[in-house]
Amino acid sequence: MSRPPVTRKRSPWARSLYGVALWLLAPLIVWRVWREHLSASPRRERLGYIAPTAEGQRVIWLHCASVGEVQAARPLIKALLVLYPSYRLVITTMTATGAERVRALANGLREQGVLGEVSHHFIPLDFPASARRFVSRLHPALALFFETELWPNLLAACVRSGVPVAVVNGRLSPGAYRGYRRLAPLMHEALGQVDWLAAKSRDDAERFQGLGMAPDRIDVVGSLKFALSINDADQQVSEHLRTRLGNRSIWVAGSTHEGEDEQLLAAHGRLIETCPDALLILVPRHPRRFDAVAALCAQKGMSLARRSRDEWPAADTAVYLGDTMGELLSLYGAADLAFVGGSLVPIGGHNLLEPAALGVPVLSGPALDNFADIAEVMREARALVEVADVDELVNVLRRLFADAGERRRLAAAGRSVVTANRGALDRTLVGLARLLPPA
Repeated sequence: MSRPPVTRKRSPWARSLYGVALWLLAPLIVWRVWREHLSASPRRERLGYIAPTAEGQRVIWLHCASVGEVQAARPLIKALLVLYPSYRLVITTMTATGAERVRALANGLREQGVLGEVSHHFIPLDFPASARRFVSRLHPALALFFETELWPNLLAACVRSGVPVAVVNGRLSPGAYRGYRRLAPLMHEALGQVDWLAAKSRDDAERFQGLGMAPDRIDVVGSLKFALSINDADQQVSEHLRTRLGNRSIWVAGSTHEGEDEQLLAAHGRLIETCPDALLILVPRHPRRFDAVAALCAQKGMSLARRSRDEWPAADTAVYLGDTMGELLSLYGAADLAFVGGSLVPIGGHNLLEPAALGVPVLSGPALDNFADIAEVMREARALVEVADVDELVNVLRRLFADAGERRRLAAAGRSVVTANRGALDRTLVGLARLLPPA
């Protein structure tokens, strides 16, 4: 069903003040993004200087902030290539690690026989001229922003160029909502540029409405993260790892952050007092911390093997450091238990569904604001074990390593949650088809 035209919300003074703030913060912003660089991507992309789209070529633009969003968007990316085969799919990211993940994903899709062109640019800084330059040169037929990526000048540039805009897998944590409320006029205008918003949950939809998004422009479609699929290559790596690691008690701590690694290493040190064959596969969230976490392991007296150096854990190795990119799913699949990081520190958690889809019991800390809806579904299915601190984590690890039956129950419950909640991808594609009918 078609919808009435969008009534654009305009607060010129709010966006003008936002522009002034950007210029005042320009030195800090430039320094921050200067680090996020790849040799294949000129830094001038940050100012919107990209090669213009060739005449006659059609483009769909999808923006994902970093690695986690690219990974979560993977089913959507694959579906867009299938439904819109005559379009080039351009994915933008803020971070260099996100860019590397896009390129790895594109290579993987080609190996799977998925046709279509996928390319990457860094998203421009949200200065008015940079935003207008980028959108006019890219000239997309449709612009998609993933989750909470709301850049006022880029959204305004899309509207100025007549580009329909959708927010997909839209989420807004309570903390983010409180922060955006302080910028209410600016966010009211920004959301007024959005033609359609696919919200993860009713709570997310209500928070977007609280910022000014028109209710008739929002549909609750569920989380695209439930559309997670595990490819054969990931499973083969998992099986190879599990075979080589042998019959040890293995747990993975994935997507960990500063201040959290120390707690996890402390828990592991106590675990091996009663479970001496235990192995921790530790996977920091950010590559720039790999060396620091390796040094932390040495400082704690933990024997270490690093995957990036092709080192292999000996029988008495305590920690296997997953200091590579794009292998978290494979590492999860090789474990008996998976702790999902960003949850023992106030980050808001990471994707609980990745280990669940692999049939690995899921553990987390209490900080799950970013995944509150998914955590609630998993709690109801008794598929999530939450711990408040290191003491509780140690007790849970000991109990679950001693109870194979409970591990099997948790694994089955997690897989059932993923299976039962699929459907968000189909609902998202139906909504997008109203903005850009597929070929």
